[in-house]
Amino acid sequence: MMSSPRYLTVFVGVYLVFLYAPVVLLPLFAFNDSAIIAFPLKGFSLRWFEGLQHESTLIVALKNSLIVALSASVLSTCFGVLAARAAARYDFLGKKPMMSFLMLPLVLPEIIVGVALLIVLVQLGIELNVWTVILGHVLICMPFSIAILLSAFNNMDKYLEEASLDLGATRRETFFRVILPLVMPGLISSLLIGFTLSLDEFIIAFFLTGTEPTLPVYIWSQLRFPSKLPGVMALGFIMLVLSLILLTLGEYYRKKSAALIGAGSQGIQKG
Repeated sequence: MMSSPRYLTVFVGVYLVFLYAPVVLLPLFAFNDSAIIAFPLKGFSLRWFEGLQHESTLIVALKNSLIVALSASVLSTCFGVLAARAAARYDFLGKKPMMSFLMLPLVLPEIIVGVALLIVLVQLGIELNVWTVILGHVLICMPFSIAILLSAFNNMDKYLEEASLDLGATRRETFFRVILPLVMPGLISSLLIGFTLSLDEFIIAFFLTGTEPTLPVYIWSQLRFPSKLPGVMALGFIMLVLSLILLTLGEYYRKKSAALIGAGSQGIQKG
């Protein structure tokens, strides 16, 4: 195997430092025993984490974020299943334009989507609340669900489905007893990634949240008060760890889905 040129190694090192250096500061100041975000550090302390439980507004914002993230991930995954199954299994008029339209939020700036949704909702006279944030987050999360599930459905061997039908199973039984178990890791991956995206999302929530802020909007509002910064750093560290855990689990189930579908296809070919 050829070794990579030295300049590429240096470039990767600089890039990683540029990307992750701000993230490293979160735990440093979250555990620092000082209300001032500056070096040198004063010592180890958990008081900023302990103080979070007494913030009633924070608890309400956390509850709103969990409701939004759970609802958005479930709804976007359900819509993703329908779109991915139709795209992978059937050919119909306008298939490519429709799929491109569904994936469009991936490339649209979120601020454009947020402003557009705000104008539409205001014109319709709909009050801004948690449910309008869920609507916006479903729009953002659904392309990711479709991409994950489309890969799962495309990689699944169609002979598995045909074998089930030939053996006397109905289409409903085939879907729930053959197709769904094979794409289940993809479903779980879609749910986890949708939950993570929604939990961290700020711009859409900022425009559509009304008087019921989500956790990212609450954190932004606290940045105006210097005395709240250590608590914000502690909260940011908790969200960072939670996001990494969810993304790791999502990637694990995505790979498991690919491996499971590949094993099923090999079994049919040998049979």
